[in-house]
Amino acid sequence: MTTAETMFAQPGDGIMDRKQEARKVLWAFLAALFVHLVVAYSLATWGGIFSPALPVSEKPVELTIVDLSTPPPIVPKNSAFMETDESKQSAEQPKEKTFESNANSIAASQLPAAGGIPLPSQQGKDRPSVDLETHQYSLANEGAQPRPSAAPQESPRPSEAPQPTPISEAEQFAMLRSTPTPAVRPSAVPTPEQPRSSYRAQKQQTRLSGSITNRGASSVNALGTPLGRYQKILYDSVGSRWYYYVAKQGDLVSIGTLRLVFSVDRSGRVTNLKIVENTSNESFANVCLQSVLEMQLPPIPEDVASSLPPEGLDEEMSFTMYAN
Repeated sequence: MTTAETMFAQPGDGIMDRKQEARKVLWAFLAALFVHLVVAYSLATWGGIFSPALPVSEKPVELTIVDLSTPPPIVPKNSAFMETDESKQSAEQPKEKTFESNANSIAASQLPAAGGIPLPSQQGKDRPSVDLETHQYSLANEGAQPRPSAAPQESPRPSEAPQPTPISEAEQFAMLRSTPTPAVRPSAVPTPEQPRSSYRAQKQQTRLSGSITNRGASSVNALGTPLGRYQKILYDSVGSRWYYYVAKQGDLVSIGTLRLVFSVDRSGRVTNLKIVENTSNESFANVCLQSVLEMQLPPIPEDVASSLPPEGLDEEMSFTMYAN
């Protein structure tokens, strides 16, 4: 016998199932909404950490009106040094202090102005130096001897200059000192004047195109100052030694340029000597170094030292051997 089983369904079971489904959908919606809120909050929080901060509001810009009709005062600086030859010295000071020098000079030019630099216009050789004239070098001399009396006397044989050691010989040419006038015999007539012992550097007039319009022998606007006079002593002291050693060791040095820097302290002693460039050879470098190390300078005058830094006077020098 076969038994048939019939499932019995109550009328409220379908309604309950639909309510449960609705609750599930509602809870799923609320959970999704919560997850989205959490994610959005996290992104906002972490984005604020790694993103640049908003600029802080600045104060309002203040406008200041400056009267430019009167330019601010210019702080005076030491001008470049330019040696003034005795033939171009002037008792009158130049209106413009273009260069600092051992003596005053007024600017003049051999040719019409042809450039913008405060130098004369002239013909010459194309070289990096600025030489306004041409002449050979001369070392310090002993000056003329007293003129003998009219009565015939035996003329003394001119004594040859002694040949001291290299260092003593160099120091003979170091400073520009006038040789004391020799004692005059009672039977001799004194000489009216004596040639001054002097040193003169070798110069070769260089080609220049400057702005000076005043016509005359080439010169510049230079003001004689205590610093300029001290620099003249310094350059002459080095130069007289340098020409002596170059002439003595001419077969060993080669053409080229050497540039060095050094300082002179207030006592006149050379410090911080250093070569910064050398296109010649070692012998030439030794000549230049020896010329600077052996110079004898007086202490820097107080009126000059007061305007210098504590370490003293800073100098830069160039020495050049040309092919011709």
